[in-house]
Amino acid sequence: MRCRLVRRAFRLGVVMDFSFSHFPFDLVLFGLIAAFLALRLRSILGTRVGVEPASPAAPVPRPGPVIEGRAEPPAPLTDYDVPAPETRVGQVLAAIAGQERDFVPAQFLRGVEVSFRQVVQAFAAGDRTMLRERLTAEAFNAFDAAIQSREQAGETQKSEVRAMTSLAIVDAAIDQLAGAPRARIDVRIVSDQISLTLDKDGHPVAGTDAVTEFSDLWTFERLLGASIGGAAWRLTASRSA
Repeated sequence: MRCRLVRRAFRLGVVMDFSFSHFPFDLVLFGLIAAFLALRLRSILGTRVGVEPASPAAPVPRPGPVIEGRAEPPAPLTDYDVPAPETRVGQVLAAIAGQERDFVPAQFLRGVEVSFRQVVQAFAAGDRTMLRERLTAEAFNAFDAAIQSREQAGETQKSEVRAMTSLAIVDAAIDQLAGAPRARIDVRIVSDQISLTLDKDGHPVAGTDAVTEFSDLWTFERLLGASIGGAAWRLTASRSA
């Protein structure tokens, strides 16, 4: 009886071993690998599908200056023209620099540009204080007479320097007077301006409100070696060039 049970159990064991030997372990292994790859792929894609850091934006160009509601191109750079050192005018400028160590022709022209803008604006506004600072006594008297004539007629002056095209030193001299010598420099100034004179009723009597090119010849003078009084370059004469 026992032998019969053993033989039966042995046969069952053989059947059981045979059944496990045919279990699809390879399918299970492939399934596990596929699941691992799917989780791995999801983790990689998950880092890219979310909110991506924004790429740097291209710089936005700044708009140009707006004047009277219209975009205007930037004003051109001013051209400074200084005579060559070997020319007669260049030699006079060198002589001025020999007596005034702080004199540099290019810097002088930059100062002339600032002075030109201030004088034009001061004359239009009737600012006598500014004109006294920038003009010699003779030049101030001439400007003051023109302002008085304008005021008596009830006229107003509208002037605006839109651009300075060029400033050129065209002549220079040193006058040997009693006391300190006096230097004179002629500068041709080309500018774009609005210059308009209106009567008491606001009607134009001279000039135009359109931008117009002006060419002027201004003469500046300065006492050389003077530390007080006359040390600044002042406008002594002006005329059209």
